[in-house]
Amino acid sequence: MLFLGAENYYINLSCRRPIRYLTPALSFRSRRFSSSSFYFVLRDTTESEMRPSGLLVSLSLVPLALARAFPPARLESRKEDSCSSVQPSASAPHKNFWGSLTKKETADVLAFLHRDTTGFNLTVAENATSRDNKIMSVELMMPNKSDTLPFLSDKAGSPTRYALAAVMFGVPEKAYLQEFKVGPLPITNASSVTPFTFANTKKGDGKIAVVNPDAEDYGNFNLKIMKEAEDVTKLLWNLTVDDGLQIPLAFAAPINVTDGKVIMWQGFNAPVTSIYDTISLLPLGLYLRTDITGRDPSQWKVTGWVYGNEFYKDLDGLRAAVAKPDFKPLGMNLDQPWAHTNKHGDDLPLDDEAPPANVQSGKSRFAVDEDESYVTWMDFSFYTSITRDNGLRLYDVKYKGKRILYELGLDEAIAHYAGIDPVQSGICYFDSMSGFGPAMISLVKGYDCPAYSHYSNVTQTTGETTFTQKDALCMFEIDKGFPIQRHSWAGHTTVTKNIAFNIRAIYTIGNYDYMMTYQFHLDGSIEIDVRASGYISSAFYAENEDYGFKIHDSLSGSLHDHVITFKADFDILGEKNSLQKIDIKPSTEKYKWSDQTRNTMKAVKSFIDNEDDAKINWSPNGATMYAVVNKDEKNPYGESPGYRVAPASGVAYLTVQDSSVMQNAGHHTTHHLYATRQKDNELYAVGAYNSLTPEDPQVDFNEYFNSESLDQEDIVLWFNLGMHHMPHTGDLPNTVFSTAHSAMLIEPFNYLMGDPSQASSQQVLIKTKKDGKPEIVTYGAKNATCAIDMAQLNPDLSNYSNSISVLKYPFDGSKPDRL
Repeated sequence: MLFLGAENYYINLSCRRPIRYLTPALSFRSRRFSSSSFYFVLRDTTESEMRPSGLLVSLSLVPLALARAFPPARLESRKEDSCSSVQPSASAPHKNFWGSLTKKETADVLAFLHRDTTGFNLTVAENATSRDNKIMSVELMMPNKSDTLPFLSDKAGSPTRYALAAVMFGVPEKAYLQEFKVGPLPITNASSVTPFTFANTKKGDGKIAVVNPDAEDYGNFNLKIMKEAEDVTKLLWNLTVDDGLQIPLAFAAPINVTDGKVIMWQGFNAPVTSIYDTISLLPLGLYLRTDITGRDPSQWKVTGWVYGNEFYKDLDGLRAAVAKPDFKPLGMNLDQPWAHTNKHGDDLPLDDEAPPANVQSGKSRFAVDEDESYVTWMDFSFYTSITRDNGLRLYDVKYKGKRILYELGLDEAIAHYAGIDPVQSGICYFDSMSGFGPAMISLVKGYDCPAYSHYSNVTQTTGETTFTQKDALCMFEIDKGFPIQRHSWAGHTTVTKNIAFNIRAIYTIGNYDYMMTYQFHLDGSIEIDVRASGYISSAFYAENEDYGFKIHDSLSGSLHDHVITFKADFDILGEKNSLQKIDIKPSTEKYKWSDQTRNTMKAVKSFIDNEDDAKINWSPNGATMYAVVNKDEKNPYGESPGYRVAPASGVAYLTVQDSSVMQNAGHHTTHHLYATRQKDNELYAVGAYNSLTPEDPQVDFNEYFNSESLDQEDIVLWFNLGMHHMPHTGDLPNTVFSTAHSAMLIEPFNYLMGDPSQASSQQVLIKTKKDGKPEIVTYGAKNATCAIDMAQLNPDLSNYSNSISVLKYPFDGSKPDRL
């Protein structure tokens, strides 16, 4: 059976927002529970080819499927070796204002920041330690919407360009980081460097305190502790630091500052003895509290120990308890096959046979302007961007030639934990701190995306080196496996194929892998889909019954919430919109045509007119609808056209209320949905540095709500996806995408005069004639008529790799610039 589809294209993108400083305690590597490596390291690789393809064909066993799809006569008559790989090109209507810095702009900005006139006293990033001042990132500063809209209308010129730089100041005793606006670009004598505070709710000059800047010193401090406690660890587990025993730099975070003291809780983990990333499954149940106030390691000290839910003031107290004749160790978690992600278990029946798969055969059905990262598919068009903090974002999303979204993208993903031990009870990870841009991984062809997909590299500047992550983004069309429309009646049947267009990225942040997909449908809707896999951050089993299940010999699944926040800046037939609310309520009614009352239901229509009323939770029975509409542009039937937002799968907000860990840094997690009036300085629901100073965060989302009108104003919706995750035995070794899933649907709502998918040629009408034979109408849809490239079913993974890097400062013109 043929499934007609289209080619999938991958465009070159670059990061646009600044690399945030990763505090050693919360760096990418620390989320990976590494005690020996503190910073995200990318490996050098070479470029790989990108191969175009064509229409979708559903195949099971390859020879059988080909025989069924193409009769022998047709196979013999072919003269082509394989299908056409023509990729239609598009011409963007204007520049991509959200695109990356050019290679020259990046090098010039870095050189400009190193000038003595800035007063920064910078050390070249690759030579810098935590005691130096260094550049953490540079990228394009996103232009204000108010500055951009005139150019979207005129289609000429572009907003003034600036760079955004993040600088870590490690020389002062009280280390801090700060963002700077650099420009205008290109760099000239008129360019300047000024603190960037425009988007912060935090008052002041934009300096954000970093209370734990010295990663290398913490590593040495932990080694010293493990040496001092060797007799205890030998008695508990017969392990010492020489055996690979670890105190990872992954701990209760954000860091707790109480009465001026910087307090850190950490836990011991068993050695990783395999190639697998099992460290988060190996807690040993021993925890220590350290006072790391100040930057003199000789003044740091251990202030307490916990084992078996008992607190000991010092190591001698723990040592005495462990030495008692009646003391019984609680067990341990070891790096063994149960924690490994290779194949194990009994073989599944027929599982070694080739499974069903999609291939593409024919001309591509969407177009791309590669230079401007501009994409068109059917009636949709949009620009793409990659930011350091938030990863993939879409801009100027149009449907049928009219903008419906100015911006759509991820803002933050938090994971808030709970547990009986002092580490799990104190953890809330803010993943934009590590950065979704740097966490984009190379996609595995045929596994992460269909093998026929096109893959693009994603480029960004971290420190003073430009990294290119290979095959980090995929685009593809796919048949969803069920029709978008069908109906059967006497004498006829109609069915329309459900072909969807996808843009996908996967972010590996520490132990978790997030797969995020924007899916466009023929009915004009857009689905935002998030799935989570990877290793859980587990807890030791002892007395943790109220916070998780015992899932292995000495292991507890650690209860936690994922809350994943997105921003959607709607423009429905213009920037002036309103938020409509429809409540479906039970009602008892008396009608003129009846002598009796009737129990029924009614639609109660209203509008949310003020920000104070715009913190929203979905109704328990799904009986309330919300849509961004334009009151001033009625449709022919007098209704306000718009786009509705509704959960497409399970969603979640944070269970914890007034979190002791997040304090004021996580006010974006308290509800399912929010609406605010658009402001240029309200860029994101949360700042990437929020977890550094949670009591006074970079961005306090509550500050966005100040009683402003939402009646025919420029409206932004912020919605939360996520899940309440209580890991069970099926989460070992990894959580699976099939259940850790959340999605939101943005769909036309009185916006169109009918179902637009009826315009698709990918439908069939089967009419029964008087003689009982069917008459089949296919509306001109083309059949695949060429050979299938079997490489689509058997992708070559031998060239799979991660990234390439090019040093941009000091710039070395003799080295190949592979950007």
